[in-house]
Amino acid sequence: MSRSRAARLGVMALVVLGVAAFFGLGLHEHLTLDALKENREQLSRFVAENTAAAYAGYFAGYVLVTALSLPGATIMTLAGGAVFGFTPALLLISFASTIGATLACGLARFLLRDWVQGRFGERLARINQGVAREGAFYLFTLRLIPAVPFFVLNLAMGLTPMRLFTFYWVSQLGMLPGTIVYVNAGAQLGRIESLGDVLSPALIGSFVLLGIFPLLVKKIMERVRRARACRAAAGR
Repeated sequence: MSRSRAARLGVMALVVLGVAAFFGLGLHEHLTLDALKENREQLSRFVAENTAAAYAGYFAGYVLVTALSLPGATIMTLAGGAVFGFTPALLLISFASTIGATLACGLARFLLRDWVQGRFGERLARINQGVAREGAFYLFTLRLIPAVPFFVLNLAMGLTPMRLFTFYWVSQLGMLPGTIVYVNAGAQLGRIESLGDVLSPALIGSFVLLGIFPLLVKKIMERVRRARACRAAAGR
């Protein structure tokens, strides 16, 4: 067996073990909104007493969850905002989510190509057409408007010719507005001390923004697309 094949099998074994451990140990049961509400005070105390370790552990955990396409990234984002505060959580999540997404893209490209092709064949055809037609702008649009699930897009982009570095920086920029909205919502949740706080303008505003953000971005991107099409037609 060649070294490259042995290395690929080793990485695949680690991926399988990681996924099995995640579900076998019941970690997915802790990534729920109810669990966040129950444990927020304990988590906040731990962060206050072990800030560096909490940052490092959270960052590594977020990378693993996104790299292995495990459920729970949304709750982790809200939890980050709730226990770390807006700015630290935004920095941690923006980089961790992009690194994890890029690792997932690389896994699909170099190790899981056949499985991804068989599992998401129809979506892959549309995504390949979009990349061929619009290049990095197509990925940027899909990051802003989650028409394709986050983990599916990470895996599907691994089967396109887009360079991993391009995938990284476009994803970093494209996911940033949505990350800001979710981290802000989590930060507002972290400020709830009484029932009266639930009706605070800041919290209500955060969740209104959470609801209208996809619609707002969709309208903006439609206008950008129309403008690009008009410029292209005028240049002919």
